[in-house]
Amino acid sequence: MNIDMLVFGEDWGEHPSSTQHLITQLLPEQQILWINSLGLRRPRLNSADLRRAWQKISKMIGQAGQHQVTADSSATANSLPERLQIVNPRAISWPGNPLARSLSRQLLTRQLLPLLGESGQSGRKSPLLWTSLPSAVDVVGKLNERACVYYCCDDFAALDGVDHGPVSKMEQELASKSQLIITASSKLAAKFPDHKTWLLPHGVDTSLFSTPAPRADDLPTDGPVAGFYGSLAGWFDQQLFAVLAKLLPHWTFVLIGPAKTDITTLLAQPNIRWLGSKPHHELPRYSQHWDVSLLPFLQNPQIKACNPLKLREYLAAGSPIVSTDFPALDGYRDLVKVSDCAAGFAEELEVIYRSRQDRNALRMIRRQRVEKESWQQRGQELKSLLDAL
Repeated sequence: MNIDMLVFGEDWGEHPSSTQHLITQLLPEQQILWINSLGLRRPRLNSADLRRAWQKISKMIGQAGQHQVTADSSATANSLPERLQIVNPRAISWPGNPLARSLSRQLLTRQLLPLLGESGQSGRKSPLLWTSLPSAVDVVGKLNERACVYYCCDDFAALDGVDHGPVSKMEQELASKSQLIITASSKLAAKFPDHKTWLLPHGVDTSLFSTPAPRADDLPTDGPVAGFYGSLAGWFDQQLFAVLAKLLPHWTFVLIGPAKTDITTLLAQPNIRWLGSKPHHELPRYSQHWDVSLLPFLQNPQIKACNPLKLREYLAAGSPIVSTDFPALDGYRDLVKVSDCAAGFAEELEVIYRSRQDRNALRMIRRQRVEKESWQQRGQELKSLLDAL
């Protein structure tokens, strides 16, 4: 089978990233070989890393010898798109170790080259290589690709869970080897050469988030509710959130998403409820029905470079938003209440709740702001960039 594009991204079927959203737009026209995540840090001797290592090893063993690659049980609850194949990579996660990088390059090329089939042979067009991860740099130029695209959505020099020094060096190598660099924010774009760098802001699934959805059964109904969904990680301002809950004891604060750090401080508050992770397609059942959506981020380099998907998703749901300040709010500041302290958040929440008579009109304004920023539109912009290669 002829492969049009190799994509190095996160594990397919996890909470969908911008990479998954964009590549999905290309599937009707292209045969995609998706390579699940390559590590960005050396493993540590803790239960979480050991469990993830075992999951990776199990997937690789289960896939050994297979040339027709299909979804594993964790990939997605639905069947894979027809033109998408998934590979669990054989690689060693140790970004700063030259031997590990060399071995990974050999393992990956031996694994992937046979899967490319007729790509690049007998007059067929060679595949395009797309990576969202600097750790794929070692196979750039080794897979008979016609060009390399680096899609940068994070500041890897500041991102949690990354070996910053080695990964930053790998990113510099990748930038020099790439023919096209696409970034999700202007701050990220400033890191790379102007002549081959393009800004492509995130999109939103306008149909999913704007279409009325029934209220989730586990969403509290006793009094006003404010909510946040996303990873509860180092960039989430737990102190602000906990103080906010104390200031507004008559409100219920809902958290949805995996806990990537210790959240016992949050769970100690009686009016904070953590509902765990939810499938992406169920999120409108929460964001359309709670009273206010929250973006309580810390002020750090990672957040200054980010362009969170949930900002546009909240707007598409029509939800009021209260947020800490960060650059990606530009273009939406007239629709977002901004404060950098818990007292300011509390004041804004109370004002929003008291002004409920204008809710329907404001919901329509928020939705209209992002209706032309769908992933379909972003996919068309991406196709134009790729065609130019």
